Amino acid sequence: MKITVVGVGNMGGAIIRGLVNSGVDEISGLNPTNPRVSKLAKQLGFKLFTTASEVIAYQPDVVILTTPANITLAVAKELNGLPSSTIIISAAAGVRQHDLQEVLPNNAIATMIPNTPVAVNAGTIGLALSTRDGAATSTAVTHVLNQLGDVIMVDEDKLDIVGVVGGCGPAFVDVFMDAMSDAAVKHGLDRQTAYKLIASMVKGTGALAYDTEKSPAALRDEVTSPAGTTIKGVEALEKHGFRFGVIDAVNKANGEK
Repeated sequence: MKITVVGVGNMGGAIIRGLVNSGVDEISGLNPTNPRVSKLAKQLGFKLFTTASEVIAYQPDVVILTTPANITLAVAKELNGLPSSTIIISAAAGVRQHDLQEVLPNNAIATMIPNTPVAVNAGTIGLALSTRDGAATSTAVTHVLNQLGDVIMVDEDKLDIVGVVGGCGPAFVDVFMDAMSDAAVKHGLDRQTAYKLIASMVKGTGALAYDTEKSPAALRDEVTSPAGTTIKGVEALEKHGFRFGVIDAVNKANGEK
C-alpha cells in the first residue's frame, strides 16, 4: 500500500515513524523544502515530494493530511487530480468531512485526531468515517491506522473532545510523571531509574484498563486496601484537588473560560 503524509511536522513525522516501524515500505511525504524534513526522510528512508503534482503522479492509495487547519483545504484543493481510488484521511482539527468533500468530491474522506505516541505504534486515534463511504473504505482506513495504535471510533462532532483528551492528555500525564519522578528522587531513587519505573507503571496501568475494560475506579479499589499506603496517597490527592485539577485542565484545553 502506498501512503503519502502531507505535512511532515511533529504529527506528520510521528505518523511516518510509526508506519516505518510497522514495515510499510511505500511511504512518502509532501512538504516544502526544509532541511529538518530532508534529514528525516534520509534517516527513515521515505520518498519526499515538494509539490502536489508529484504526489498526484505517485498515485498513492492513502493520503494523510497533517497540515495546519488554516491551510488544509487549500492544500487539499491542490490534490484534486488524485485518482478516485485514493482515500483521504485528515488529521486537521476543526476541518470537517463535508468541507474536504467539496474540494475533493471524487475521493473517500475520513477524519481523525491522533496523538504523538503513534511514533512508537502506541497512539490513541479518534476516527470518524463518512456515512457515504462503504465497508471497503472502512477496512482500508482501519488497516492503516491500527498499525499506529488504538483506534477509537466516534461521530465526527466528538472529535474535538477526543483531541483534547487523547491529544492534550499525554502532556497532562507527562506533568504527573515529572512530579512523580521528583518525589522518587527525593526518596533516594536516581532520576533515570525513576523515569523508567514511572513510564512502565503508566504503560501497564493503561494497558490493564484498556484490556480489562474495567472502570478506573474499580481498578483503583483493587489496590487500595483498608488503612493501607495507597489509600493514604489517594487521600492526599483529594486533599490537594487533584481530580478537580484534571477536570479543569480538560475544560480549559477544550476552550472553556
